[in-house]
Amino acid sequence: MKQRKVPLRKCIVTNEMKPKQELVRIVRSPEGIVSIDITGKKNGRGAYMTNDDEIFELAKKRDVLSRHLQTKVDATIYDELREASKRSRK
Repeated sequence: MKQRKVPLRKCIVTNEMKPKQELVRIVRSPEGIVSIDITGKKNGRGAYMTNDDEIFELAKKRDVLSRHLQTKVDATIYDELREASKRSRK
């Protein structure tokens, strides 16, 4: 049998290429609302980050999401990322 190709995406903080399942997608909808995309299929501009608390802190410190999503991102999004990460690890 032929093996399926694993989709790779680049983390916006570390610039590492990783399998899509290891990353968290944050999306800016056409209306300008920034949210966490659990399914990976929401409509809008997306950015991928490694699912790790240290990466979330580094992104918050550098305000990486605001640059990549081309809009002002509240600090609460980073807190939501941390909470979603803890829930997915359990």
